[in-house]
Amino acid sequence: MMTNQQLQQRKQAVIARGQGNIYPVYVERALNSEIWDVEGKRYIDFGTGIAVCNTGHSHPKVVEAVKQQLDKFSHTCVMVNPYESAVALAEKLVKLAPGESEKKAIFVTTGAEAVENAVKIARAKTGRRGVIAFNGGFHGRTNLTMALTGKISPYKHLFGPFAGEIYHVPFPMLAHGVSCEQSLKAIQNLFKVDIAPQDVAAMIIEPIQGEGGFYPAPASFLQALRDLCDEHGIALIVDEIQSGFGRTGKMFCHEDAGIEADLITMAKGIAGGFPLSAVVGKSEFMDAPLPGGLGGTYGGSPIACAAALAVLDQIEQQQLVARAQHIGERFEHYLGQLKGDFPQHISEVRIAGAMIAIELCKDGDPEQANTQLTQALIANAPDYGLVLLACGFYGNVLRFLPALTIEDEILDEGMQQFAKMFAALAQ
Repeated sequence: MMTNQQLQQRKQAVIARGQGNIYPVYVERALNSEIWDVEGKRYIDFGTGIAVCNTGHSHPKVVEAVKQQLDKFSHTCVMVNPYESAVALAEKLVKLAPGESEKKAIFVTTGAEAVENAVKIARAKTGRRGVIAFNGGFHGRTNLTMALTGKISPYKHLFGPFAGEIYHVPFPMLAHGVSCEQSLKAIQNLFKVDIAPQDVAAMIIEPIQGEGGFYPAPASFLQALRDLCDEHGIALIVDEIQSGFGRTGKMFCHEDAGIEADLITMAKGIAGGFPLSAVVGKSEFMDAPLPGGLGGTYGGSPIACAAALAVLDQIEQQQLVARAQHIGERFEHYLGQLKGDFPQHISEVRIAGAMIAIELCKDGDPEQANTQLTQALIANAPDYGLVLLACGFYGNVLRFLPALTIEDEILDEGMQQFAKMFAALAQ
């Protein structure tokens, strides 16, 4: 039997260090919210492949759909010989997307591709060049999406120069003294100093920042952005890559704000672990590029489309949007208790359905980021049978992204283990 350590040594010999791994834990099999490594050790997965397996690992209905598709064909390229599953998936997505406008979709493969294509679409529609993004935002690792990402390390360090005409403004974070008014004022200042509004093609925003630390954009702020974009003819792109598909207790997070985006980027939870992403937006925007201007060889893979249709069926049949709210309430019980026990170490608990985070500080001061404790919790998680993820502008946020299908008893077991680990390391 190959051990985790042996596999890690083999990996380091042949895979570039830039594609690192958080844990030297090699997966043998996974089912719903549990993972077993090559040595037979079991883990409770609170990361789900970074919010990808919303319907859990190896959901039987998703597995069945993929097997049936494999028996038919694996690839023809949707831009050469298309197939019904892609059409059916687009039909579902345009109906699920918030807002009453007529919409259309395209399929690509990764979240970064979806963002890049959304920017292309916005530029084609508006005939403009500039894009405004937010500090702390994460939109991908391609050259353009790195430029949009509002965090240097590790995403942008060593990789410039980046695409031009990208501008950043502060994201509202009341916990760190940045108000909605200050963010909006920064945009107005940008219009006076760096780029005129009539030269801005798009603004892009995550309704809850993912890598940035799970900070939510207040509904009033999203509404103000919608008004500002309408005033100046700017496309509003809402990046729902991490927050979509029931994750926050809504099918798409920005439903809570009651706004309609011009373009929405989707990926991660869309297809239960199969590579697929989409841009869904108002038809007048989506049809702006000419035929052949959008696409990719693997975009809209028939296997991934079959998986995505099964995922959407299960979200509806298992009522997973409502289930996300239940999961959030259960986490709130455990994390609220933990914050009460360790107020000097936990400055804030942030919960939106099953998109959950705690921010770690020193001496109860939110401005003193406790990166050391964060790193210790991540490093020791495997010893407690857990898979955890960190994030945050200062690397001091622990995020929980459980499967929406996680069993209550598994959730409880995992949180009890987490509380035990926290108490051991926070002394």
